[in-house]
Amino acid sequence: MRTVNVEFKENGKQYVFFDNNLDINEGDYVIVETERGIQFGKAVSLSSDDHKEHYNVLKIANKNDFKKNQQNIKDSAKALEKAKELVNELGLEMKLIDCYFAFDRKQLVFQFLADNRIDFRELAKELAAIYKTRIELRQVGVRDKAKEISGLGACGRKLCCSSFLSDLDSVGISQVKNQNLALNPAKINGLCGRLLCCLKYEDDIYTEYRKDLPEVGDRVKNDGVEGTVLTLDIPGRKYVMLTDENEKIEVYVPFKKYEKNSNERKYRNK
Repeated sequence: MRTVNVEFKENGKQYVFFDNNLDINEGDYVIVETERGIQFGKAVSLSSDDHKEHYNVLKIANKNDFKKNQQNIKDSAKALEKAKELVNELGLEMKLIDCYFAFDRKQLVFQFLADNRIDFRELAKELAAIYKTRIELRQVGVRDKAKEISGLGACGRKLCCSSFLSDLDSVGISQVKNQNLALNPAKINGLCGRLLCCLKYEDDIYTEYRKDLPEVGDRVKNDGVEGTVLTLDIPGRKYVMLTDENEKIEVYVPFKKYEKNSNERKYRNK
């Protein structure tokens, strides 16, 4: 069997399922079996992953399945508003941000933000009494909230997490240092208040382009002239050195495989 990459929300995380020998094409809507019950999703791509632990696609969705999913979406929105009312009545320090029914309506999942652990047992009990199904309340982080709400980043484009980035990988301060960025929260944090996601998926390029480059403050020697590295341009593969004669020289460092056919270019600033 082939495998199918399925997303449950637009630009959401993609999950892999066996196609169950069904004639599935990219863009088809499908009903799939998951660990959280039966779900409605969209086949975004086909692959040949031979992993043995995937769940199966149960069927290609028809018009009735599509209508049922649309009704589930409408009912989920109403359930979210009702749950918010109950949260206020119970005085819980939590903020509900999303809600969705499983396709077979055997489960109703709520996602929420909270600074601390929340005892939501009474809330779950009241919701179960209203909707007569299994209730799951799942605490998520601020990055998930940013993905849900969306917005414009410092680059002027729609947030990566809500446009094309399906997996929210962890980002660390090591990526900031590797890319030679100033530790300024206003420059390196996104709208969610966490480190920019682009620091993660751009890091491999910076690591590659960093090879053979010195660090700021290093003593270097170029064409017999010694000096100290003042600034570093990693994507441009160059640095500026201040010579012992107080001259600034910009030095380009070619990749090793090109060194036989290239010479370092120098630009002197008096």
